Amino acid sequence: MAAFPVPAGASHRAAGTARSGGASRAVTRTISDDPLGGTVRRTVLPSGLRVLTEAIPAMRSVSFGIWVAVGSRDETGPQAGAAHFLEHLLFKGTNKRSALDISSGIEAVGGETNAFTTKEYTCYYARVLDEDLPLAIDVMCDLVADSVLDPADVETERGVILEEIAMHDDEPGDEVHDLFARAVYGDHPLGRLISGTEETVTPMTRRQIQGFYRRRYTAPQIVIAAAGNLDHAAVVKLVRQALRGTPLDTDPASPAPHRSSTPAVRTKPATTLVEPKETEQAHVILGCPGIDRLDDRRFALGVLNNVLGGGMSSRLFQEIREQRGLAYSVYSYASQYADSGLFAVYAGCAPGKVDEVLELTRAELARVAADGLTEAEVARGKGMSKGSFVLGLEDTGSRMSRLAKGELLYGDLMPVDELLSRVDAVTVADVNALAAELLGRPMSLAVVGPFGRDDFSTR
Repeated sequence: MAAFPVPAGASHRAAGTARSGGASRAVTRTISDDPLGGTVRRTVLPSGLRVLTEAIPAMRSVSFGIWVAVGSRDETGPQAGAAHFLEHLLFKGTNKRSALDISSGIEAVGGETNAFTTKEYTCYYARVLDEDLPLAIDVMCDLVADSVLDPADVETERGVILEEIAMHDDEPGDEVHDLFARAVYGDHPLGRLISGTEETVTPMTRRQIQGFYRRRYTAPQIVIAAAGNLDHAAVVKLVRQALRGTPLDTDPASPAPHRSSTPAVRTKPATTLVEPKETEQAHVILGCPGIDRLDDRRFALGVLNNVLGGGMSSRLFQEIREQRGLAYSVYSYASQYADSGLFAVYAGCAPGKVDEVLELTRAELARVAADGLTEAEVARGKGMSKGSFVLGLEDTGSRMSRLAKGELLYGDLMPVDELLSRVDAVTVADVNALAAELLGRPMSLAVVGPFGRDDFSTR
């Protein structure tokens, strides 16, 4: 779904319902009654916290998530890794529950909980049977709103996170993506590791993490989303009960606006970064700055990405793997942020085949930039986009994520039919104009493998 988010400026709410305006009562609105989904409703609590639900009576489960508009890009240099560190710590205990109480309470009813941190937001979620939703709401709201951050737990999780960082360093296929982000963004927070580094995590104190927690985890920055067999009014009531008396039960406020797209992030000139590592396979990424998530051309970008390297029928897969057998894995991808983006091609191949893989990749990118895609290719790319989006809505977790991302990242939710229409409206000229601009940009290169740091200076 990431390739086809909600468009900027497309509002489906009546004027005046997007903000509580400091009122003392909650404001509720039905956003949509989608024939391809369920009824979506949105309530803004007086504190500025937002609750969105999608009622799907045919389901017997519910996915419940708490999304915070805080990620690794919101950290200062010395704080690098604080958002991820905090994500770990919130599961370690609250004033009402121990870490075991949190995990066993959900597992006892067959449910599951987890969390993840990105560069722009953090999510805590649970999936349970519909009858166990009250338990999930109480547990998840408790851990996000009222964690104690015990000093002993800070030290325990510090060790866990340092092991996670070390494990990441042992995965060159993951490491190369971080190296590429650094090649494009340099010292900007978008170029840093979400987990932080050993140098930043080791000295981080409980006081620093606690300060980050209370400054950043505020009601206006939080979106709660749920999808499945549920009643919206009941969910809102349970959320309010769970948050009563916690640090998120605050004075009236308006929801925080979504992250601004201006000013745009300044990227580095095209460069090459090599991380020497004795691996059996070389991992390479060739790419450039892309477009931000509010850019209307993102629908065309999704089509371009599908045709170029988005599947087994894509140009790069057919040329590099199927016809020449040079790599097991080769694909293109686009990442989009509020004020920037990336477009890149990844390949994993034998070290001796790197030059040929890079030559073929550069040639294909240049060919598409110069000649564009055919009408048949664009039609196929549009079909892939629509199919993957709709099939991705087959479970409650995906629907819950769609609600939260629409609200948190765009301030609105696009109906499924409208989104599919936006993809259908993409023309061959749209795709080829974007390809000419994007693929004609100077390319940065990131390499992890058995090479010297200067081995690619002339390649």
